[in-house]
Amino acid sequence: MFTHVMIGSNDLEQARGFYDATFAALGGRPGKLDDKGRLIYNHEGGRLMITKPIDGNRATAANGGTIGIAAASRDHVLAWHEAGTTHGGTAIESPPAERPNGAFVAYLRDPDGNKLTARTRPAK
Repeated sequence: MFTHVMIGSNDLEQARGFYDATFAALGGRPGKLDDKGRLIYNHEGGRLMITKPIDGNRATAANGGTIGIAAASRDHVLAWHEAGTTHGGTAIESPPAERPNGAFVAYLRDPDGNKLTARTRPAK
């Protein structure tokens, strides 16, 4: 359904440190800058793009929005959470935990305040 998710950042170098670390924890590669100065992360068929807002205003986090990132295992979720908190992210909601459906889930806010979750697929 989606081609990508784009979020704003007020500090692309700080965002790069956070996202490079969290995607590495999931087995992904560092982001690349495109010719418009946007950071682009491709991982398991999805694309996350990070940019300074084109209108020149400050980037703000979506109120009520969450970006979900697929993780292959519980260990990947835990590594993602650790990498995020080590690189400027903030742990939010509950500690990483298994949900009733069997999915293992963790939540963070990135340095710009965007809400993210890494999660495994629910148990079948």
